[in-house]
Amino acid sequence: MTYDRLVCANCAGPVSEGRCRVCRANRERLQQQGPLGGLSPVALLTLLIVLVAAVALVAAHQTA
Repeated sequence: MTYDRLVCANCAGPVSEGRCRVCRANRERLQQQGPLGGLSPVALLTLLIVLVAAVALVAAHQTA
């Protein structure tokens, strides 16, 4: 999830605006995590399984 859609529980404002120190801290934390930081563990596992299956499919296709 991106921080532009989050609402702060402390000030009830959008986190992207950084109205309070809690907003600013969370915005900074989300920016440091990078593009895959917001993905859930289940989504990361699914992505890994799809990647392994694709590599196996390419390897099987090249050996045949």
